Amino acid sequence: MARKVYAQYEAVSAVVPGEGGYHAAIAVKALVDAGAPRFHKILDGQRFSKAFEADDAASQALEQLADVDADGELVWA
Repeated sequence: MARKVYAQYEAVSAVVPGEGGYHAAIAVKALVDAGAPRFHKILDGQRFSKAFEADDAASQALEQLADVDADGELVWA
């Protein structure tokens, strides 16, 4: 698991289970008034057979994340 902190949010590598495997994702949670995290599936079309493989891919993608905007959307470099 990888983690980055931005001005209003933190972003964490994550895994979303699905039919036929796992999806890489990035979970975004507000630093203030934090509720449940919001999961953003990334690497469209890719499924991983093992959860750790999806998390590794999400961790690598998180390195390319430039920011999280005011609406909690991912901003890529």
